Amino acid sequence: MTSTRDRSRRFGWSRTDLVAGLTVWAVLVPEALAYATIAGVPPVVGLYAAVPALVLYALVGSSRQLVVGPMSATAALSAATIGGLAASSGDRYVALTVALALATGVVGMLAGLLRFGFIANLISAPVLKGFIIGLALTIIAGQLPALLGVDKSEGGFFAQVGGVVASLGDVNGWAVAIGATCLAVVLGLKRWLPVVPGSLVAAVLGITAVAVIGLEHTVDIVGHIDSGLPQLGMPSGVDLGDYLGLAGPAVGVLLVGFAEGLGAAKTYAVKEGYEVSADRELLGLGAANLGSGLASGMVVNGSLSKTAVNGGAGAKSQLSGLIVAALTVITLLFLTGLFERLPDAALAAIVIAAVIELVDVAALRGLYRTYTARLGRIYGPAARTDFAAAIVALLGVLVLGTLPGLFLGIAVSLLLLLYRASRPHVATLGRVGGVWVDVAEHPDATTEPGIVVARLESGLFFANAEHTRQGLRALVRDDTTALVLDGRAMPFIDVTGAAMLTELAKQLRDNGTGLYLAREIGQVRDVLNTGQADADITVHRTVEAAIVAARADGGPERTDAT
Repeated sequence: MTSTRDRSRRFGWSRTDLVAGLTVWAVLVPEALAYATIAGVPPVVGLYAAVPALVLYALVGSSRQLVVGPMSATAALSAATIGGLAASSGDRYVALTVALALATGVVGMLAGLLRFGFIANLISAPVLKGFIIGLALTIIAGQLPALLGVDKSEGGFFAQVGGVVASLGDVNGWAVAIGATCLAVVLGLKRWLPVVPGSLVAAVLGITAVAVIGLEHTVDIVGHIDSGLPQLGMPSGVDLGDYLGLAGPAVGVLLVGFAEGLGAAKTYAVKEGYEVSADRELLGLGAANLGSGLASGMVVNGSLSKTAVNGGAGAKSQLSGLIVAALTVITLLFLTGLFERLPDAALAAIVIAAVIELVDVAALRGLYRTYTARLGRIYGPAARTDFAAAIVALLGVLVLGTLPGLFLGIAVSLLLLLYRASRPHVATLGRVGGVWVDVAEHPDATTEPGIVVARLESGLFFANAEHTRQGLRALVRDDTTALVLDGRAMPFIDVTGAAMLTELAKQLRDNGTGLYLAREIGQVRDVLNTGQADADITVHRTVEAAIVAARADGGPERTDAT
């Protein structure tokens, strides 16, 4: 439960919250209209979604700065999902879009109540990075037709790009001029004058150009926007079967929205010195989507960009979000007519400017550079696991689509992780100044004659037990009388690993070699003490103690040979 003190901090009055609310509103309104077009629904649906999402998240969520509303990633996921179920226009398409928000809300609430906040860990940062880059490229490709004033092609990324190339001879000059100008304005203000809401400035410029030059019939414009508050309740024409069919996609939408929102929430919680709860974030996201769906809105999630605007403007509590919601209601009641002459090219520029910074090539280069020759020797093609997972997710989105690309990236990431876990490095150790180090990295290290000291750089469990057995056996030579396994880097062991040690100990003993375990971790000791390993496997507090025991059992006297 939220304490009175916590609630007062979350809603305490502050002039900076008022300024932040005004600033976020100036960004949210044009972007909500734009993101609704990504989802394939009328622009006003984005405004319908924003109001309940902001209010309900403020009441349920745990972040003081997070701004919740329509976003490009989840809007694109919504379009990909509903596009396979209904025609790209019409009442049923809108109704199913609303139903997806409701399904996402129910899934989010259930996940939060069941304390499934850990699900964010299923999407690694590299997979999410590759997914977001692929999604951003897909969104940009989908907005290029509006920016150029040409007809939009159906299909995914490559179909969209191909359609644009084929239509270059039909480019609308006025649309290009408006779109390019608005894009330059948004990007320029973001770089050199970030306190000015570039999205709102671009929208005003586009509307002014249409009104002054008289371009209503020359370029495509948003057109009529329903004023007034939305109709409340369940969407018509959607039955139980539709909701069950949307349950699976809703999980994907929730995963993406939750990962992005939780990342933004944690970023600003660290800056402000407080904690956010993953489970409450799920509840907040679920409540926001339920509210959006019941208010004829679309899927919503926490926005990193608008949260940055909110935090940068000095927001200290969710009062700023409530102010944004109130201003959006005023917009719906009195100001929608101002946006009816907004050119589609200007909307496309706003969207492209919002997502172009997500095409983070530098991050991919950083993932590729996370490599050393030693990692290459140990893991081979799996040495660049994170880079591979990111690229698979990126290409999966571009080739297969949004949700398949995401799940493919997660699957490949887990498979590569299992591959690496199944091939742990077994190092031969020697002494340098009294410290045991890997001989492969320190050729001058002093080793023990007739005694092999080894270290397994992993836990010992079913997936790597056989590989570890082979690696340890390979270290034993004809003159080896003892094998000492340094357990300091072996944090856990399972029954299969313990059975492997028993089998190895017997095999070595039959050949005149003893197996000694040193510096084991508490979890390892607990498993071994339950009788899961050979009682003849002796355990010692230090490697030196194991070596002394090995000599006492018949090993050679120590020399300084290397």
